[in-house]
Amino acid sequence: MFSNTSRHAIRALIILAQLPEGEYAQAAVVAGKIKAPCNYLGKLLQAMCKQGLLFSQKGHSGGFRLAREPHRISLYDIVEPLDGLSRKAGCILGQMLCSSARACPAHKGYAAAVAAQERFLKGTTIGQLADRYGKLGRKGRLL
Repeated sequence: MFSNTSRHAIRALIILAQLPEGEYAQAAVVAGKIKAPCNYLGKLLQAMCKQGLLFSQKGHSGGFRLAREPHRISLYDIVEPLDGLSRKAGCILGQMLCSSARACPAHKGYAAAVAAQERFLKGTTIGQLADRYGKLGRKGRLL
């Protein structure tokens, strides 16, 4: 459903959402917590800085932190640039012309599934997920 890159990005942002305000986490620390390769995660976090989701700061006390409130970052904000869900929309059977007016046999069900996925991604925030993990305590770890 989602790429490993999107899953790593979501998990990393949940970790960053749990930081005290104004604090930064180094990519290596976040990578260790979500069990992702450090160099790969560092590049992914830098890409999210360019998207406006994160701030980065160099230096001894530097690292990454959220650029906006966790309840204002939807899963769609993360997944869409990485997986291009809107670009993948099309006929599941590969027909060139597939719409409500000229639907393939799978169109109605597939269109409903895509719409439900988009509603979920737009309606779920990193803040909500971070809050849920916080309420679960140690048993609710990301790994």
